[in-house]
Amino acid sequence: MMEDHTTALKEQREWQWSTIRRGYGYGAAISVIPYFVLKIAWTLGLFLPTDQMGDAGWRAINAATAVIAAIGILLALAFSMPWGTRLPAWLVAIPVWIGTGLLVPLLLLAPVLGPAAMLRDQMAGAADVWAFEQLFVMISLVGVGICLPLALAGYARTRWPEAFGNSMDYSRLPGNTLRLQQTLGRLVGVGCILLGMIKVFWVAGGTLGLDPARLGERDMWWHLLTLSTGVWSFAGAWGLLILTSSSGSRRFVPWMAAVWLASGMLFSYNLFSAIRTDSQLSPEHPVLRMLTTQAGIVLGIVMGMTLVLVLHDRRRAMSEQHACLPSEEDVM
Repeated sequence: MMEDHTTALKEQREWQWSTIRRGYGYGAAISVIPYFVLKIAWTLGLFLPTDQMGDAGWRAINAATAVIAAIGILLALAFSMPWGTRLPAWLVAIPVWIGTGLLVPLLLLAPVLGPAAMLRDQMAGAADVWAFEQLFVMISLVGVGICLPLALAGYARTRWPEAFGNSMDYSRLPGNTLRLQQTLGRLVGVGCILLGMIKVFWVAGGTLGLDPARLGERDMWWHLLTLSTGVWSFAGAWGLLILTSSSGSRRFVPWMAAVWLASGMLFSYNLFSAIRTDSQLSPEHPVLRMLTTQAGIVLGIVMGMTLVLVLHDRRRAMSEQHACLPSEEDVM
């Protein structure tokens, strides 16, 4: 009776996660469609809010983001359908790592950042149609920002069970990478703390490292994005140091999620900052802007690689534990 009850609970839990996976996967795919259609229109030169967006550089960026949106739709569908579990792991993990790193921090800033962006563009002379276009963009980004992480959780629960549960001690596991994890964790932690301190210093009003001629360009958009980078740098450093420590925390999922989002945020936002056409308008000194941007990209990559090492050792430890459990034939 006890085994039947346990099996029933397990099946019910799997059904619940499967429902979450399908529902939010379809929700994410539907949410991306307005953004995808708008980006295609801008790439073709239609409904442009400003003449600047007709330049070749902006059209290339819009084309690239349209491709990213199409990939997002395909991934959301993969989370919802059985064939999604047969895709190569890297083909799923890398785009979703970048996507959640972009969208979840933006989701937290959207209530303030959206109106601030509209006001800034209107003051810059954008066409009236831009307000409606931005509304569609914000709806898409907020919708996918909510649905994609939840769909990913349902998908990962099925495919990568080592990403869930409590912390485990794999220090005695033959061939473990704990020492490498701890070394990388400390290096990345120090780097993220330094980067976070610089960002918070600027947000608090510090001017060291800023171009004196551009101090007036520190608008709400810049303050919010700079603060977001600083906060996620601290969160990633904290989470990674806990995940790679010998004692650690009994709870694993919250710290893993913090490291996943922080690493994706540092990589994607800084990469976008490095390639965007108007980066020269940022108030940071060009040399320091380049250093902090490149540092964010490197820190995000190394943090993500360290998390992969942690998850790899957890999977091996779970396999070892499963191999040590007696089978039903042995019990009989």
